[in-house]
Amino acid sequence: MSERLTHLDDQGRAAMVDITAKPETDRRALAECRVRMLPETLAMIVDGRHAKGDVLAVARIAGIQAAKRTADLIPLCHPLMLSKVRVSLEAEGDSCLHILAECRVKGATGVEMEALTAVSVAALTVYDMCKAVDRGMEITGLRLLEKSGGRSGDFRRDGGVELA
Repeated sequence: MSERLTHLDDQGRAAMVDITAKPETDRRALAECRVRMLPETLAMIVDGRHAKGDVLAVARIAGIQAAKRTADLIPLCHPLMLSKVRVSLEAEGDSCLHILAECRVKGATGVEMEALTAVSVAALTVYDMCKAVDRGMEITGLRLLEKSGGRSGDFRRDGGVELA
């Protein structure tokens, strides 16, 4: 690996990347994760029978809010003026909730961390709302599916999925 880590200075100390001279470009990132749970828990969520309310709506809003606050959570992330955040939660089989997030910005740095944060917090919100009925839920498969824009070029994971 010939490139150095961008968040380290010449002395190896953590540092925020200087993006002053980078051009603004359209940037997009898509991330996913899954929440595995008991079939009864997923049915309760999908059917809207949870006593705490609409789990999917709350998790969607939590994911959007998290994307907007990523720089407050990840110390070396730049605050971004996001132009789009979309979070999708869909049942997958009888015991899995698939979460996708798409983030867009016109800026000098990418939105991968915002998309990853969105799906993470959406998944944690599902867990928080449903832990009283299913403590065995498992959050899995957190990953970047694709990103576009910027100097490093585009990335698309093989077998990626599109946000509906």
